[in-house]
Amino acid sequence: MDVLERIYQLRTERGWSEYQLAEMSGISQSTISSWYRKGLLPSIGSLEKICRGFGITLSCFFNEGGESISLTDEQKRLLDGWERLSPKQRKSLIDFLENL
Repeated sequence: MDVLERIYQLRTERGWSEYQLAEMSGISQSTISSWYRKGLLPSIGSLEKICRGFGITLSCFFNEGGESISLTDEQKRLLDGWERLSPKQRKSLIDFLENL
């Protein structure tokens, strides 16, 4: 899979400019532009931010033939909160959710 082509595809499907993708993902526009100019691939961390900006999961990003799954604003907030949790807090949250 061509990662940069996939980012371009998802961006153009939404009618977004590189600037809009930068705003939605929290990655600078110059960084995104440099990936294309220099033929560089984004790091996994950057790709996760790109996916969050698009409202999709990493698995959805790499699922070329399947249906895209969009996240709701509420789901995005949960993922953002998850990123800030320590491993111990994540385990506690999973335990809590499993006991509901």
